[in-house]
Amino acid sequence: MRRTALALSLLAAPAAAQDTDLELVLLADASGSITPAELMFQREGYAQAITDPEVLAAIGNTAYGEIAVTYVEWAANQAQVVDWTRIAGLEDAEAFAEDLMVQPRQAYGRNAIGAALLEALRLMEENEIDGWRRVIDFSGDSAGNWSGPGIEEARDMVVAQGVTINALPILRPDDPGRAQGGLEAIYEQRIIGGLGAFVVTADSRERFAEAVKRKLILEISHSGMVEKRQAAAD
Repeated sequence: MRRTALALSLLAAPAAAQDTDLELVLLADASGSITPAELMFQREGYAQAITDPEVLAAIGNTAYGEIAVTYVEWAANQAQVVDWTRIAGLEDAEAFAEDLMVQPRQAYGRNAIGAALLEALRLMEENEIDGWRRVIDFSGDSAGNWSGPGIEEARDMVVAQGVTINALPILRPDDPGRAQGGLEAIYEQRIIGGLGAFVVTADSRERFAEAVKRKLILEISHSGMVEKRQAAAD
């Protein structure tokens, strides 16, 4: 009888609910190909995007009205530049952006993309946040992998945990790089994965902030799958 009562009480207990709409790891390139000026340029792009009215509107329109974000730079090592921050409005976004712009560079060396993807997963698994969705926003200007686990191996491990990986290739002037010919195609084939995964390209340094903004809106509004399908149909 006591066992029956216990079983009924467990069935009646509400399931643990998520406490935010999205856990988002901004995983930015800080490898040797990124100069100090370019590193700050990337940070400025993300700071500008996260405080943009359209991005904040997308956050406000989510089911929970907030997301959780962390900023990580990757190279041979990975560094969590800004800790997990819940963003529900302009004040939160501005605090995140200000923190991002004052932190020193902490990641150095050659590419270790597989290790970077697994570090992003670890940060999601070990935080105290329970997001309805989990996304890694990976950006970089190459696809070398000089140390650590393989890219595809790491990607598959991340995706197996229900995480989506989207990518933002940053094209250099000497990169032929449009789809099917360069970095975009490589990121499509080797890095992105999971439900609705997509690539948004920064085809010049000048358009980087706009590409970041567009990518964030897609990730926050969960419309990447729709855009990917539309692009395939065009």
